[in-house]
Amino acid sequence: MPSRGRHQTTSKECKAVLRRIEALEGVGGVIIGRSYGGKSLGAGGSTGSIRIQRKVSGGLKAVTQTEKGVQEIFIRTEAGAEDGIAETIRGWE
Repeated sequence: MPSRGRHQTTSKECKAVLRRIEALEGVGGVIIGRSYGGKSLGAGGSTGSIRIQRKVSGGLKAVTQTEKGVQEIFIRTEAGAEDGIAETIRGWE
């Protein structure tokens, strides 16, 4: 049985942001990971906010603010498109 509070669902606002990311040129898909209740992105981190953490092989690791905490996401990208996608997402903040 999975640990309490760690699931793979997200809020309505986060789903809207994930759809915007999926529509970007060079994005192959978005994978929703674990969520962690009671955590926060910090100042200005309203529901649906997203923060790019790092570039990894095959895409970008990020977290999004949900109503109850933060949620990990993986943005699968085409090779070489990571920096441009990350800058576009950072411009939404």
